[in-house]
Amino acid sequence: METVWFCLVVLVLTMYVVLDGFDLGAGALHFLVAKTEQERRLALRAIGPVWDGNEVWLLVAAGTLFFAFPALYASAFSGFYLPLMIILWLLILRGIAIEFRNHIQSPAWIPLWDTIYSGASLLLIFVFGTALGNVARGVPLDENGRFFTPLWTDLRPGPDPGVMDWYTLSVGVTALFAMVMHGALWLNLKTESKLQARAQRMAIAAWAGTGIWTAIITFMTFRVQPQVAASMSGHVWGWIFPLLAVGGWIGVRLFLRSGRELQAFLASCGYIIGMMSSVAFGLYPYVLPDITGKGTGLTVSNAAAQADGLWIGLIWWLPGMLLVTGYFIFVYRHFAGKVSTVTEGSTGR
Repeated sequence: METVWFCLVVLVLTMYVVLDGFDLGAGALHFLVAKTEQERRLALRAIGPVWDGNEVWLLVAAGTLFFAFPALYASAFSGFYLPLMIILWLLILRGIAIEFRNHIQSPAWIPLWDTIYSGASLLLIFVFGTALGNVARGVPLDENGRFFTPLWTDLRPGPDPGVMDWYTLSVGVTALFAMVMHGALWLNLKTESKLQARAQRMAIAAWAGTGIWTAIITFMTFRVQPQVAASMSGHVWGWIFPLLAVGGWIGVRLFLRSGRELQAFLASCGYIIGMMSSVAFGLYPYVLPDITGKGTGLTVSNAAAQADGLWIGLIWWLPGMLLVTGYFIFVYRHFAGKVSTVTEGSTGR
């Protein structure tokens, strides 16, 4: 049952990255693809109906983690307290910028909200990527499964690392390229004319950067985290996940070249799913590895809640997720198609 919940946590986290990833990427690109006030309104309308709903998956992931792996939740939210506060403030600032952008019609306020929206989106991608790098690398857990890491030490992974080192920063850069590609593909799908053309050019540029940095962090991960190499060599079928990522990455370029906008975006989704699944498969059974070598780390066994509670929770979790999934299908179908300036509001709703 612990393994089932591990897969469910990975599933909801992946859904968050896939869905909120494109609107974070679109935000990071805001000034690069949208050059006029009308284009910026259209870019915001492309994510307007769904951006706040996409963030629901982050809450679902946190709630699922709290219920299924309370020891991991307690350890991670304590050890990563400062980075989590940074994420919280960036989420707040981004939401305020989107909602307040047109509340005050002023040449001073609108550029300010645009800057906050774009900057917060970019920083969120990078911080989330760095956080994933910390999980993949491991943290210095003590005998009670607790840890503390400063923001940085000597920028080298080791028994006493910081949140930022050359490996975690590299993962953050890779996440930035990947989400910019993902967001550009969404804008390419939802917009037209010059805005779409710029989004397509940005998608191609980010696609190249994503490929280069994916290769770099793959090599780094095998060196930094031996558990990944052990999992891949011990279970050959697990290579299906990296192959999915590679196939999705290649598909993005092929579909862009042939003008198939939806298929290109779905290929990007496949890349993200493959990358997230690869990390989860490579780390299993660990949910938070120990980098010191003194302990065993937090695993699906020693970090999970009681088995009876996991069974009962599954009975409630599944119908709840079916309702959430149905809602998202309705919303995305209802707001399908290209955006326009017709009946536009501040957030496109």
